[in-house]
Amino acid sequence: MTSAPDLTVVHVPVSDPRVRPLLRELGDEYSRRYGKDAHEELARYPDEEFTAPHGGVLLLLLEAGEPVAGGAFRRYDAATAELKRIWTHSAHRRRGLARRVVAELEREAAGRGYRRVFLTTGPRQPEARALYLATGYTPLFDTSADPETLGPLPFEKHLPRSPRTTAPIREAATQ
Repeated sequence: MTSAPDLTVVHVPVSDPRVRPLLRELGDEYSRRYGKDAHEELARYPDEEFTAPHGGVLLLLLEAGEPVAGGAFRRYDAATAELKRIWTHSAHRRRGLARRVVAELEREAAGRGYRRVFLTTGPRQPEARALYLATGYTPLFDTSADPETLGPLPFEKHLPRSPRTTAPIREAATQ
């Protein structure tokens, strides 16, 4: 695994053109693994759920200005952020970028007052399962069972208090 010290972390809206490779590759990958059009799954949550006013974030790791990895979280409940859309560009895998994305999302979630992270991954994504186990997530399923018999695989991780935390997460204001 090689390190990528020249990475820039940017927070972006889903509408940012630099997010397109993330959405396209995730949709294609899910469709290959699960045999259906997964692009609908990516559109399941409104884009605004991944913005700060609604308790979320979407971030990209840029290398030389180009997106190489990314991910997001949305508000799950008052104390919990739900990780979504963890992605590494197909040309940049095996560099530890997914670990970096998860760490950045955890740091951001803790800084916003979340105390827990929750996520699910599909049963046909063994590399995602391995990533979450390797980064300290607790599986909320029987790890000895055949993943195909379980459906989505849930994980959780409790976050340490962040010195950046300024206030507890509140309900997003309606406008």
